[in-house]
Amino acid sequence: MRVALHQPHYLPWLGLIDKIDRADLFVVLDTVQFERRGWQNRNYVAGRDKPVLLTVPVNQGNRDDRILDKRIDNGRQWRIKHYKALSEHCYRRAPYWREYRDEIAHLYETEWDGLAELATETTRMLMRCFGIDTPVLLASEIGDFPGRKSELLAQICAKTGADIMLSGDGARDYLDTGALRRYGIGVEWQDFRHPVYPQHLPAGAGFVPRLSAIDLLLNAGPDALQVLRQAQTRS
Repeated sequence: MRVALHQPHYLPWLGLIDKIDRADLFVVLDTVQFERRGWQNRNYVAGRDKPVLLTVPVNQGNRDDRILDKRIDNGRQWRIKHYKALSEHCYRRAPYWREYRDEIAHLYETEWDGLAELATETTRMLMRCFGIDTPVLLASEIGDFPGRKSELLAQICAKTGADIMLSGDGARDYLDTGALRRYGIGVEWQDFRHPVYPQHLPAGAGFVPRLSAIDLLLNAGPDALQVLRQAQTRS
């Protein structure tokens, strides 16, 4: 069984959606440390002139706070701001905004307290809209693990019954594959290739990569998963 693991990301980018699509099981690493200025509470979407960064405000805490302990600062009107950015400034003229508007609106009509819950739900929403049915588990649901870094990943993989961990290419420099082998876990590298697709940008604008996966969804609609998978097999 191939398992992918990753921290919960808000409106995750295509690389994470691709990783989930390739896996037999996706584990959300909600028990690891929150990264300040990381992607757990923010991401880019397409703007009229340049990408727009949407950031979910979180309450200040300790540097060692886990993601699952991180509380959203709902004293700031971030839900209204983010939905307005998506619906009025960024994607109002996107080809498939109307088809997915209600699903996106529901996300921002819900009051979220925990960052992990919100980020995980944005991932689940994108999976539903893309048509990806990979099972999702939270690390906090699986159990407590004493390991750290690669050892932690190996312990979670072993607990789920995996024999392969699917890893992003960015981890090649620091992933301890020996630690995984000790638990009987092999490593498969994702080798993500970003698809290029028509974007609803001003005439003459070049393609903008590395945005939230919502960009491909609202530009390609029901063909979004096919576009993503075609890029996987591109030589």
